[in-house]
Amino acid sequence: MLRQIRLAGEVIDYRIKRSGRKSVGLRICQQGLQVNAPHDLTSAQIDAIVLGKTDWILEKLVIWRNKLSQDTAVGFLPGTAVFPLLGDLWKPEITVNGQLCMVPADSAEKKLSDRYLSSEVFRKWMIDWYRQRALACFSERLALYADRLNLPYPPFKLSHAKTRWGSCNSSGVIRLNVRLVQLPLFLVDYVVAHELCHLFEMNHSSAFWKRVAAIYPDYQHARRELRNY
Repeated sequence: MLRQIRLAGEVIDYRIKRSGRKSVGLRICQQGLQVNAPHDLTSAQIDAIVLGKTDWILEKLVIWRNKLSQDTAVGFLPGTAVFPLLGDLWKPEITVNGQLCMVPADSAEKKLSDRYLSSEVFRKWMIDWYRQRALACFSERLALYADRLNLPYPPFKLSHAKTRWGSCNSSGVIRLNVRLVQLPLFLVDYVVAHELCHLFEMNHSSAFWKRVAAIYPDYQHARRELRNY
């Protein structure tokens, strides 16, 4: 529920989130002011509580707005962070013509630019960079292991699941987590082999593991290693 209230002459939008809690909680988040309140409090009662916290709210809003302003103005400085790809570390840099690129983290090259980027621009660029590498890598490994199983190349999609590296549904569609491309290639291969074998056995029976072992003999080691991630 979205409401407005005037605090010290400034009109503030705030959201009310109802729950079974017994007290009122206020917090400043990306969407602004949020008020967590019990179900039995009226809107007028909540307004009164918000008014009583005017100084705190305005102070926190100033801090939050300054932070957002700094993030937009400063953002991310290429060359200051590293990112994993197939078990190796890479770092983003800006080329002489102003384009973002990735170079090995142990590269002896000095930073090509000291120019900051918007955090949002950099975030979108990194998401796309990982997506493109994942598509290329997974396509290649799926073709390799499908051939070993005498299977046609299967349909697959990228996933962003929080708890699964891969999955295979009854329609034969394989989903591979885009973050899998950050791991060493032998673990990518294990997940690919695992999901392809589900096209034969939609379970984890002894017959399933026998088929996995036929195309990926060291699967038990890979399973143990994957738990570390």
